Amino acid sequence: MEADLTSADHRIRRTTIAGVFLLAAIAAVVSFRHIHELCLRHSEDHLAAVLIPLAVDGLIVVASMSILLANRCGSRGGLLAWSLLVVGSLASLGANVAEPSLIGRIIAAWPSAALIGSYELLMSQIRRYTRGQARARNLSALSPDPATDADADHMGQQGDKNLSHEDNGNGRSLQREAWRWAQQNREAGGDLPSGVAIARAFARSPRWGRLVKSAGTAGELS
Repeated sequence: MEADLTSADHRIRRTTIAGVFLLAAIAAVVSFRHIHELCLRHSEDHLAAVLIPLAVDGLIVVASMSILLANRCGSRGGLLAWSLLVVGSLASLGANVAEPSLIGRIIAAWPSAALIGSYELLMSQIRRYTRGQARARNLSALSPDPATDADADHMGQQGDKNLSHEDNGNGRSLQREAWRWAQQNREAGGDLPSGVAIARAFARSPRWGRLVKSAGTAGELS
């Protein structure tokens, strides 16, 4: 399957996750120290100076985990989660760059900036993998299982001999309904659903669905 991860992919993913956790630990320590010192310089008591850095970094963690969960489900994460992540990151960066010199600001801001960038790289890996899984599931749903297809054909041979041999009663009406369904449920590129998909929608054999598609394309069901 296209979305399956190879052993090399797993190693890359594990290495990326380990790197993100390492950077998160470094950024947390550095960020806590800078925000703690900044709070003390602005007349906050010791308890507030301890809790405020935890609130800033905790917001980043919660927003990041929310985005991670959304990415695993195939979405971007929503405006609220991204807004909170940006606000928390800016607050952390702002506290870290409160240094008197430009070099000091760059050094202080580097751990937080590296964490934000590496985290987004991890998210992009997860999004690509999730999209690959979704495509693989869609292809699997539309592709017939050879064994099942053969069994269904064998069981449905008496009822699905050929559309041209059926009368204009209920059988033909169902075929016209199936053809209308196929026209109304085209795929993203404009192609008609497969015969197997048509058959599944009407609980019939794959051969019946293929015959419906063939007859409808030939204009026999208009």
